[in-house]
Amino acid sequence: MAKAHYPHPILAREGWPFIAVTLIASLIITCLFGAWSLPFWLITIFVVQFFRDPARETPTHDAHAITSPADGRIVVVEKTQDPYRQCEALKISVFMNVFNVHSNRSPIEGKVEKVEYFPGLFVNADLDKASLENERNAVLMHTDTGHKITFVQVAGLVARRILCYTKATDRLYRGQRYGFIRFGSRVDLYLPVDAQAQVTIGQKVSASTTVLARLPEQSRPE
Repeated sequence: MAKAHYPHPILAREGWPFIAVTLIASLIITCLFGAWSLPFWLITIFVVQFFRDPARETPTHDAHAITSPADGRIVVVEKTQDPYRQCEALKISVFMNVFNVHSNRSPIEGKVEKVEYFPGLFVNADLDKASLENERNAVLMHTDTGHKITFVQVAGLVARRILCYTKATDRLYRGQRYGFIRFGSRVDLYLPVDAQAQVTIGQKVSASTTVLARLPEQSRPE
């Protein structure tokens, strides 16, 4: 197991402004109103826990393993159409609530072919229609094992900002941090249709640690 390196192993830099604002506000209100500041300290604690970003152990012994790109709960495991590649695929979706870590990590090693952003709605990310109706950002990758996969950040009811730090021609490594979604959302993965799912609906998963599926030993011909 290898532990991925992060430049901010405790709190995500995306949250620093929010943490600073809530902390300063809580201190000021404490000085002015004493015990009446308790609700503001609870908000500060919530913001700090939301933006926590711990390093994770990443399995390296299985080149065909697809690890979870996010913390959360499995809400979809089904064969369907990959709308970004227009082909049949195995879809696995991870739903993140406001108490999950929201840092997104690459599920496998490979080269980014394309990154596509789609504006959209902000319906509850737990719903199936969120995959195609909500704001989302799709990363199309050609893996080192010769497979083509797609992983998609999807905004949710409260999430209003998708951050993606990769672009076409970049290389991503398993467990590498590539994005962040603020305040409740999901990540959809579209894998080769003959990939073998290793998780079930309702199961809780951890980014870079839980194996969601195994790719077939041989990639399918184009």
